[in-house]
Amino acid sequence: MNNDKFRNKYRIPSARAMWHDYSGGIYFITVCTKNRAHYFGEIVCDENDTQTMHLTPIGQFLTDQIINVAIHYSYTEIPLFVVMPNHFHIIAFIENEKIPYQRRNVELYGDCRDTLRIHTATEPTINEKMRQIDTLKGWLSVVVGGIKSSVTKFANENGIEFSWQPRFDDRIIRNWDELQRIADYIEHNVACWNTDCFNAAAVTTPPP
Repeated sequence: MNNDKFRNKYRIPSARAMWHDYSGGIYFITVCTKNRAHYFGEIVCDENDTQTMHLTPIGQFLTDQIINVAIHYSYTEIPLFVVMPNHFHIIAFIENEKIPYQRRNVELYGDCRDTLRIHTATEPTINEKMRQIDTLKGWLSVVVGGIKSSVTKFANENGIEFSWQPRFDDRIIRNWDELQRIADYIEHNVACWNTDCFNAAAVTTPPP
């Protein structure tokens, strides 16, 4: 994999850089079902000891919502995700230049499309840049809330018992090394289910 780009599209500076040079934020998101019930399917091991996630109808619907997220939220891309029996992980890109309007709770430095400069035209500090990226969580919450709501609606319309955990876990991805570590975790999540911290029967290993 190219060390300058993630999935050959998003430019990620090296860990030595002070901060990223793109407009927006990158987040690692985890959303769980209520009581970690296995609503989305089960992981089955075949005769070759290969573990595969077998999706239920609601698990497939969730997968489709994640894949097509940009149809409803044009400022969001999810290049990598995994749906597990009782939760899902995504890497989400919120593109600041594409957000539809300026929310009050994200207004810090005037035009929210400009994440690299403040009104004084001076370079912001690392902490200021962190605050700018952090405020995009308002838009991130809209996306995650929309996915959760659509899945709940699907379950209700089809008479499927289902419920989400009320909150979700989000983490700002700060550099290339962290992004690569999380991407590797997602890509191997199904294979490592037996030791995953979300598996009640597992010897738990926390996510990166």
